[in-house]
Amino acid sequence: MPRSEGKADLLVVDTTWGEVQPLEPVPGVVAVGELELIALVDGGALLVDSRVPDSRSGVSLPGAVNVPHDEVAERRGELQADVVVLFCNGPQCPQTPDALRSLVAAGVEA
Repeated sequence: MPRSEGKADLLVVDTTWGEVQPLEPVPGVVAVGELELIALVDGGALLVDSRVPDSRSGVSLPGAVNVPHDEVAERRGELQADVVVLFCNGPQCPQTPDALRSLVAAGVEA
């Protein structure tokens, strides 16, 4: 995200393509920052790219597995870890919140 000119620590979010998603998209599930993510993955967390293949251009974070948000509930058996971290295209992308809601609806504990 670009920084706002003249305003320290203020980021500009392009809202032309979607609404900013909540930090807690499902009760009991919260967003984590980069340093928290690194610590979680170093501790054995499973990193899941919930984007559909067309929206990621074949690129992902190192070590991430791709389970598209619209398949995550039916493929929940592949998410075998004490901690699972899902990500998508940023603060406006609804793919991870959708995946989380479908997992909880399928009976997965938040």
